[in-house]
Amino acid sequence: MTTNDEEVLQERDGAVVTITLNRPDALNAITPTMLVTLGDVLEGLAADDEVRVVVFTGSGRAFSAGVDLKALGDRELTNGKVGDILDLPARKVTNLLATMPAVTIAKVNGFCFTGALELALACDLIIAAEEAKFGDTHAKFGLRPTWGMSQRLPRLVGMTAARELSLTARSFSGVEARELGMVARTAPLADLDTATADLVTSIAGNSAGSLRSYKDLYRQTMELPLTEALKYEADTEYPISDTAERLAGFR
Repeated sequence: MTTNDEEVLQERDGAVVTITLNRPDALNAITPTMLVTLGDVLEGLAADDEVRVVVFTGSGRAFSAGVDLKALGDRELTNGKVGDILDLPARKVTNLLATMPAVTIAKVNGFCFTGALELALACDLIIAAEEAKFGDTHAKFGLRPTWGMSQRLPRLVGMTAARELSLTARSFSGVEARELGMVARTAPLADLDTATADLVTSIAGNSAGSLRSYKDLYRQTMELPLTEALKYEADTEYPISDTAERLAGFR
C-alpha cells in the first residue's frame, strides 16, 4: 500500500513501512504541517501490531536540511527557540520514533542537519550514505535545541564529541558519523538501498516479541541508572508467543 501526501509518503511491504519526507525541491526542509502529518502516520503505525520495522528517509538529495524557517513567516523566535508550532509536533514525532513498538531506522541519503538530525537521533538505528552530510547547526544561527539533541547526541557519541560537534556547528560525513558511533552502518550512496534492505531483512526476520522487548529495554538503558535498569530487565514481562516454534528444531 502506498499513500501520497504533499509532504509525506508512506509505503508498506508486509511488516515493513517506509516513510519518506517529500519536499525534494526544498531539500525536504521541515514544516509544521509535515511534522503534524508525520506524527499522525507514526501514531497509526504504533498501534499496528503487524508492523515490525519503520524506515524513515527523504526524497531526492537530502534526508532533510532541517527546519524550513520560511514556513514560520513573521513569527519572532524568542531566546533561540523555534516555538511551539514546530516544537510540539516535533516532540510527538521524536517520542513516537523512540517508543513505538516497531524498530525505527533513519536512512540518511544526503543532507541531515539540525532539526532533521534530532529526528534521526530519535530512531533506534541510523544507516547512512558514506557521502551523507550531517551537522548540528543550531549555534551557527543563534538557535538552541528543543527536540532532544542535547540529550540523545552525547548518549550516542560521548559528551566530548557531542560538545565538539555542537559548539563548532561543523558538518561531517556519514563515514565520520559511523566512526563516532552515531551511525550503525554506512554504504556508498549507490548501494544505500541494498544495504538498507539487508539491514531490514536481518531485523524483520526475528521474533516480533523479542524485537519489542529489546526496544524497550535499550530505551531504559538510556534513561535509568544501572541498578534500576537491571531490576527493570529482571522484573518486566513481555508477550513473546513464538519461542517454542523458533526453538523446535534445536530441542
